[in-house]
Amino acid sequence: MTLLESFWLILSVIGIYTIIIILTRVFGLRTFAKMSSFDFASTIAMGSVLASVILNSNYSLVKGAIALATIIGFQTLFSFLVRKSGFLKTLFTNKPQIIMWNGKILHRKLKRCNVSQDDLIAKLREANVHDFSDVKAVIFESTGDVSVIHNTEQKPVETRMFQDVNTKDLYV
Repeated sequence: MTLLESFWLILSVIGIYTIIIILTRVFGLRTFAKMSSFDFASTIAMGSVLASVILNSNYSLVKGAIALATIIGFQTLFSFLVRKSGFLKTLFTNKPQIIMWNGKILHRKLKRCNVSQDDLIAKLREANVHDFSDVKAVIFESTGDVSVIHNTEQKPVETRMFQDVNTKDLYV
């Protein structure tokens, strides 16, 4: 790589990052939030565009800016439509799944979510769970994250915590 090529590489990195910052300011913080699987896919697509602009000399900043604006614009439109339409929300979003309930591992739910018991136990350790009996619920979120609700005082969990969660088939 020549000195001139290095200069243009640095300039393209600065340029595309500036474009991303501007687009994030225009479209808001949701741009890089991982609120849904669609948001996650959009973030990956933006990373791909970023890498293409930086590493491919045939990929201009203008093309990159248009691609990023299109991805972010579509993400914003999609999240708005899903928020406003129950039908689209049902069609395009996954409901979070309970994979452990009241200290009991729900093996059928684990299998349905393609999560191993070892993965679940690792998430329990990350959440500093000491005993299965302390676990009120473990929820496999629509983003792929795992939420662990636990307490040692045996306090009940507010029902609103489960308002969007698939609670059907809660068998122990």
